Amino acid sequence: MRPLDGIQTGRSNKKLASKAQKNVKVRRKMKGGKAKVETNRADAALKRKVADSQRAGKAAKKAAKDPNKPKRPASAFFVFMEEFRVQYKQKHPNNKSVAAVGKAGGDKWKSMSEADKAPYVAKAEKRKEEYNKKMQAYNKRSAEGANAADEDESDKSKSEVNDEEDDDDAESGEDEEDDD
Repeated sequence: MRPLDGIQTGRSNKKLASKAQKNVKVRRKMKGGKAKVETNRADAALKRKVADSQRAGKAAKKAAKDPNKPKRPASAFFVFMEEFRVQYKQKHPNNKSVAAVGKAGGDKWKSMSEADKAPYVAKAEKRKEEYNKKMQAYNKRSAEGANAADEDESDKSKSEVNDEEDDDDAESGEDEEDDD
């Protein structure tokens, strides 16, 4: 007599589950062809390989970050968290959990009114304006740098072409003198 599903017998659930999986494989193989379980595993492994290779391709395509580019400004919440972390550490000096600080800060931020958040929003706006100014200056420098690099390359290419022609003329002139 077969035990009902859900009723515990002397065997552990893991053993029953693995035995049931083996029975499924055997039945599917008996009908002919590969077992679906085996093909599913192969498909999953192939999908993982393809995904890994695509990630590697994206990483290679990604341009290197410019270290001179200004960093984006902090939002109002992060401006608040800068001050909150200091206060929290003073009240809880033995706390080593970053998650606890973040959770407490998030809870306090949610409970604050718009009037309480206003100073942090103002600081964030000020930082954003400064960031925009820095970005405009950065973009001008990078545009000028690109134009200057293009001009340098074009000058180099012109001089290289002229040098090659001069070298050809000099060599041909030397050859003619040797022949005479």
